[in-house]
Amino acid sequence: MTTVAFVRIATRATARQNLFIRNRVVSATGRSLSSTASSSTSDHQTTIAQQQQASHQARKFSMAKLTDWVKPGDNSGEFKRQASSLRNWISREEGAQFPPEKGRYHIYASYACPWACRTLIARKLKGLEDIISYSIVHWHLAEGGWRFVTKEEEGTDEAPGENVIRDPVPGHENFNRLREIYFETDKNYDGRFTVPVLYDKKTMTIVSNESSEILRMLGSEFDDLIDEKYRKIDFYPSNLRSQIEDAHSWIYDLINNGVYKSGFATKAEAYERNVTALFEALDRAEKHLSTTEGPYWFGDVLTEVDIRLFVTIIRFDPVYVQHFKCNIRDIRSGYPALHKWMRNLYWNHPEFKDTTQFEHIKWHYTRSHTQINPFSITPVGPLPHILPLDEEVPVAKK
Repeated sequence: MTTVAFVRIATRATARQNLFIRNRVVSATGRSLSSTASSSTSDHQTTIAQQQQASHQARKFSMAKLTDWVKPGDNSGEFKRQASSLRNWISREEGAQFPPEKGRYHIYASYACPWACRTLIARKLKGLEDIISYSIVHWHLAEGGWRFVTKEEEGTDEAPGENVIRDPVPGHENFNRLREIYFETDKNYDGRFTVPVLYDKKTMTIVSNESSEILRMLGSEFDDLIDEKYRKIDFYPSNLRSQIEDAHSWIYDLINNGVYKSGFATKAEAYERNVTALFEALDRAEKHLSTTEGPYWFGDVLTEVDIRLFVTIIRFDPVYVQHFKCNIRDIRSGYPALHKWMRNLYWNHPEFKDTTQFEHIKWHYTRSHTQINPFSITPVGPLPHILPLDEEVPVAKK
């Protein structure tokens, strides 16, 4: 496809989304609460307890702005990620509070979010499609947090991708935002309403909102329920565990979170310090992949490291280079080994490709982070979002 054709497609998508943002973006106190109010006349639809909960939610969320990524009053200008606070565990051990069961658990995720996409990749790789259900929130993150699509948006160009649907869990028919699930679990919850969420449909509670731990649960705790070919897939093999943990220790802080520490910084000193550390870590990753036989981080074994690093690198050129000012180099022209590694996972493993939705990714970052991009204009490029395996940008051919 020619560059002109790519631009035309992207321009049409941008026009549709500009219209969408003007007409359909739901405010924190708009459709969510008005929907609850309009149905309150029917006792069987909305209980008094639900109304009180909705009011409680609105009061709590109004205390902080969505775009306060750096805490107001923090003169360091540093983005400090909030630790996940809901961290129970699905376990095969006898007497476990959350045992593995077919059909019991649900994952709430966002195609835009790299942390959430870790769990979507693992779910597919381990053959858990018929055991754990999932749904995708709308790509736009506004005051009020992640929301579910409206019935009118389902299946349209405004909400592309598989399973971008209303909350499908029985009992949640009137839920419009992810935060309602958090308050269902803990009415006093005062953290951010993040994805992914691993939810127990039997006890109507969140099991965990920590992506690294959900990834590990999916990697092992359902093995008794899946076919042998999937049981053989081990993201965390015993002989590599120390090396995996060592890789996690610097990849998480300097790359996965490093792009956010660069992009959300509110002081030049904080930005420059973190973006420099980010590219030093990318250089380190490039050196490692240049010396391994591949195609994975640990040679011929696909592990957690591949999953956790991929979700950041696949977003790097389309979003982080321009939106987060991570522009010392891009992946496609500056890191040949990383570029090859990423494309192998994307093009040769449907589990990675099918959970990568570039429209959600680009629209979310550029239209939700209004403190960075106040006019919500989404860049057309880079085109294509990912190059074929056998194609390189001209500078990389030299």
